[in-house]
Formats: sequence, structure tokens, C-alpha cells
Amino acid sequence: MTETHESAPLDAVIVGAGFAGMYAIYKLRQAGMRVRAFEAGEDVGGTWYWNRYPGARCDVESVEYSYSFSEELQQEWQWSERYAAQAEILRYANHVADRFGLRDAIGFETRVTSGEFDSDTNLWTVATDRGDVVRARFFVMAGGCLSLPRMPDFPGLDEFQGKLYHTGMWPHEGVDFSGLRVGVIGTGSSGIQVIPQIARQASELTVFQRTPNFSLPAFNRAMDPEFEREYKAIYAVHRDKARYSSAGIAGHPTPEKGAMDDAPDERQRVYEGGWLRGTTGFTRIYKDILSDPVANSTMAEFVREKIRRTVKDPKVAALLTPTDHHIGTKRICLDTGYFETYNRANVTLRNVRSEPIVSITSQGIRTEAADYAYDAIVFATGYDAVTGAVLNIDIRTKGGASLAEKWTAGPRTYLGLMTAGFPNLFLITGPGSPSVLTNMLTSIEHHVEWIAECLQHLRDKGMVRMEAQRGFEDEWVEHVNQVADATLFPTANSWYTGANIPGKPRVFLPYIGGHGNYRIKCAEVASNGYEGFALSA
Repeated sequence: MTETHESAPLDAVIVGAGFAGMYAIYKLRQAGMRVRAFEAGEDVGGTWYWNRYPGARCDVESVEYSYSFSEELQQEWQWSERYAAQAEILRYANHVADRFGLRDAIGFETRVTSGEFDSDTNLWTVATDRGDVVRARFFVMAGGCLSLPRMPDFPGLDEFQGKLYHTGMWPHEGVDFSGLRVGVIGTGSSGIQVIPQIARQASELTVFQRTPNFSLPAFNRAMDPEFEREYKAIYAVHRDKARYSSAGIAGHPTPEKGAMDDAPDERQRVYEGGWLRGTTGFTRIYKDILSDPVANSTMAEFVREKIRRTVKDPKVAALLTPTDHHIGTKRICLDTGYFETYNRANVTLRNVRSEPIVSITSQGIRTEAADYAYDAIVFATGYDAVTGAVLNIDIRTKGGASLAEKWTAGPRTYLGLMTAGFPNLFLITGPGSPSVLTNMLTSIEHHVEWIAECLQHLRDKGMVRMEAQRGFEDEWVEHVNQVADATLFPTANSWYTGANIPGKPRVFLPYIGGHGNYRIKCAEVASNGYEGFALSA
């Protein structure tokens, strides 16, 4: 369906139909607003629609990585595993879309290409790659923090005669690697999940690693019905704890002492207990792991020793042992048999720091040392995180600068919700908000609810325009940087800082002050009449 400029303007256009976009449709409709969403995929699910690679699984426990807005929904849905796999999460997303009748608001297989704000009419004109041109009062970015896959620009990609895959754009029909020679490039979260699965099928698997990462065993298991029943009996208590926790996860520890407050033997016992729990909350066992390098080193060495004991070849173990960053300053991973995979006879590890990849050839991968032949190459090279999906759209004001131009030196927002100079543009889990450092469902629900209440406030007050004030934005950006600099996070070359994208400004993208603290700040801003935002009729 193509709308014209003469059509009655909508209340909001939403980009994306993942968990953020679906909830935005639900909440804004609930408030009586006319909305339209556009989704590049053929169906709902966002990152869980695209990431179908073998082993794709959530690293937040299923009972927490789910919506909390509907008591009926959270009671009726039964999870099969402690950590749900991609297929189950996608079924859940489809169940939500059907249960709440969201599909009729979504234009599928449609990518938003541009949005232009007209200050005379206070309306956004949004265009898509299918010819839609719609006008709306508000423009809501719900495209996700990890949704724009990064394919390295190696020479020769078009020459390869085998099959090329990216974990973020996996074929829906699946891939059979049986008997094939496979090369995998990348050992971040998706690489760590996919490598053990491919190793079980491939005749030969070569992993090309630039940076070894810290990873913990997930100890995934079938959902215990009794545990789920007891958890759901007091779901409201768990959800409230999550909303005011640091990572938006109720199950994470809330420590009161530092690592060096315990004697070495006791510290070792604590680490062992945390290891066996199998959660990303491992780095929160002590309160200073992510701020004190000495404390951090005790935990890092504990995990390094686990790797050495697991990988039988000492040389391979050394290559897999992270030494160039503090544990937790890059996304800590949960795995199922990752390090054990390197004990297989059909798996080889290559270090691209000492043996850089030069190009892709017709037959495989060429490094500075040799040519390697493969039937298939898998890129587990991640995403243009947090800002990629937003800047992939040409967003600008009529007669003014584009958002990309404003963010040339890095993103600037107020609370991660809006950016000065672009009225009526809202960012769900945008840069400068806790986003990727939290349970994304907790952060998504918070942002959507804040935005929905804000739009109702504007409507009730007869306001048609809202914009972040530059002074408040500057103060927030400074605060985000100060809080990050008080931790060890900025010391790592991670996608949290955009370091995985050549030429991307090095800025710490999320807010590390904790979801609970951030939530309180956002509530204070709203209760003070949306302090820091200019509202006009």
C-alpha cells in the first residue's frame, strides 16, 4: 500500500517489528493513536527473525527475557529451556503478534529509507523502498541495537566459488555443512555459539580469530516445571527487582563487597560457585570487578585457568586465552562446549593477528602466510551496533542537517531517547541509554512505556512538538562519558565503543550507570514536566 502526502497524517511511524516495535504498536494503539510500522523482514521477531544460525540462543534466562506488560501472557507461555533458542523465541514473538493483533499495523518486507521533519507543519515525512510515503506527527526508531550486520570488506568476496554466510543473515531453510571444508571468521558471541555446531558436521573447520574472548559455560537445561511454577507465582516481585537492578535482570547478584575483601581461598570458592551458575551475572559477583583492575585480574585469571584445563593443546589454549582486555569489558559470552570444540581433530585455530587475512579468493581465504581452500565461509563478524540501524536511514530536518552529519563525531542524545535538533524523533534503546548492557526486554518496555506516556501528555496538553534541549543533551553526554570513564569498559576495543567498524567514532555507546538509576532519572524528568525537553503547541 502506498500512501501520498495528501493522506491524513498518522500519530506515529515506527521502524521495526522486533520486540521494541511490537510493543510500541501495542502501547500507542492502547492510547488511541494511529500508527504504522515498517519491517524489513517477512515477519515479526527482529534479531530473532534474522539470526537463525545453528546454536543461536539468548544469554538471558527465558523467564526474564520475555514481556512483563501482560500477566496473562507471561502466565500462559511455557518455556522449554532455561536459555531459549532462536526458534522458540521467534515462536514467542509470533504468539505475541497474533495474541494482540499487531500484524495489520505492519508493512513487511519494507525498509524505511528516509525521514524528513518539516518545522512548518511539525510532521515527519517517511519514505520506504517500496514507494510508501507517509506523514506522521512522531517518528519512532525501534530498529534494534544489533540489527545491521557487518560484512568485512575483504577483497575478492565476489570471486569465491563456494557459499558465503553471515550469522546475522542466515538462510531460513538452514545450512547442511556435512562433509564440507568450512572457514569461520570471528569469535564473538555469535561465533562462540555457531562454531561448536558447525564442527559437528564439517569435515574440516578452521576458525580465524583476531581476539579471544571470555566465555562461560551456560549449563543450559530443560526448563524445570516446578521452578517455572514457583517463579511465575511471584512474577511481579521478580519483575520489579529487575526494573531497579543494574542490568535489568532480577537473577543477577547485588554484591556489597569487593573482590579483595575476601581471602584468596574464599574468593576462589565464590568464583567457582558463580561459574557453576552459568550466567552473565558472573562479573557482578563482586562490586568492583568492572572498576578495579586488581579485582578484575583475579576473576580473569580464574577463567583463563578454566580455559587452559579444558583445551588439551597448550598452544591452542594460549591462543584462546584472553590477555588484552579486562574480563567483562567486552560482552561476556555464554557457550555450550565452545572451548571443548578445539579438542576435535577436525578443528583448527588460526590467529589473524600474526597471520592477517589478505583476501577472499575463488577457492577460499588467503592470509599473509598461505592459501586455504573451503567449500563455505561463515562470517561471524557482528554488527554496526546501537547506531547502525538508525544511521542507515537518511534522517534530516527540511532545509537542515542530517542526523548522520550531527553524529559525525559520535552520537549525542538526551537520555538516549531524543537528540537535539530533531523534534518528534524518538529512539528506543538509543545511544546514551543502558540498552545493550541490560536485559533488552527490560529496557525496551521501559522506553516504550516512557514514550507512550509522553505522547499522551503532549496530546492532553495540546502540544504537537517536542525536542531535546541542547544544554541538557550536552550535560547528559558528559555524564555518560564520566560514568563510563570510572569503569574499565572504555579500555577495551569492543563494539560497545564502535571499535569493530572501521572509521566509526570511538565513543562508549551505552549508559553504564545502571538500569535502575537510569529509570529513576527518566521518571524524575517526566514528573518535572519533561525537564530538558522543549514542548510547544
